[in-house]
Amino acid sequence: MITSTVLNSFKGVPVLVTGSTGFKGSWLCTWLTEIGAQVSGFALPPKPDAPLFDQLRLRDRIDQYDGDIRNYSLIKEVIEKTKPQAIIHLAAQSLVRHGYQKPKETFDTNVGGSINLLEAVRNSSDVRALVFITSDKCYKNKEWIWGYRENDELGGTDPYSASKSAAENVFEGYYQSFLKLNKNIGAVTARAGNVIGGGDLSKDRIVPDCIRALRAKTPIEVRNPVATRPWQHVLEPLSGYLTLTARIFENPDKITGPWNFGPNTENVRPVKELAEFASKIWGSGSVNVQPDHFAPHESNLLMLSSDKAKSLLAWSPLWGFERCVENTINWYQKIDNGENPLDLTRAQITSYVEDCIT
Repeated sequence: MITSTVLNSFKGVPVLVTGSTGFKGSWLCTWLTEIGAQVSGFALPPKPDAPLFDQLRLRDRIDQYDGDIRNYSLIKEVIEKTKPQAIIHLAAQSLVRHGYQKPKETFDTNVGGSINLLEAVRNSSDVRALVFITSDKCYKNKEWIWGYRENDELGGTDPYSASKSAAENVFEGYYQSFLKLNKNIGAVTARAGNVIGGGDLSKDRIVPDCIRALRAKTPIEVRNPVATRPWQHVLEPLSGYLTLTARIFENPDKITGPWNFGPNTENVRPVKELAEFASKIWGSGSVNVQPDHFAPHESNLLMLSSDKAKSLLAWSPLWGFERCVENTINWYQKIDNGENPLDLTRAQITSYVEDCIT
């Protein structure tokens, strides 16, 4: 959840969002524009399976710079030109299966791109706050039934997870060697995962798979029905990122280290249950368990403990499992029924903020 004080602190503030054309980036840029920030974005042009940026008409509403985070000169130039006081770094290769298919691209983007961003920030005199997003997959997954804390062991056995763990280590090296010594800037990492919401059509993600099947009137195929995930609406971690940024502005010396933003345990549900509930909300559809015995390994259980954020930021997750999934599925249904994507996204942001404040 988020407070009105946090939201008001962004009015007129120059903010750069890397990964602005992605799913989370598009929601974040929309929210920032709604609260009066001066938003710039840096990302690859939207892909065919990522139409949300264009649906929300963000190219007309923010200063968007197309580019690859693997290009140091370009990200450095954008930071010098936009002079952001805050950077929220989302640019990444974000899919586990794609990591198996293209491991070098994954490491180049998630590790090399992180180095480029941190080096550019190190040489900037304008940035006051850096919120550096990695993933819950950065933890060495031991299939614990309790949530991982920020000081638990990092690690990864697949290219994506390993790249996110490595990005955390790269950040720590830059922070301890350079950023910590600069009293004008605060910098932290943030970890979240299994984020769902309207507008995501990426491959090999359960909600987009559900939507494609429901639209085509075919069964939703579930590869691993018992895999359990901590589902959370996209606005939940974004509220955490905004809260972190605002608190860094207030006192960069006290807001340090990594931060988890995960849902309550009530939201930890099997994949099959999510697919069945999505069908129920849609009003039709069925679920077909179709194991893929040749699929690359993915974890069955991974949860985060958000106690640090609850204690030190007064942040806590707001929407339970049903509200989270209902808002997600309703977004796609209403778009299919002709509603304006920007109006609908704004309405869900407003609803979330109202629930936080009331």
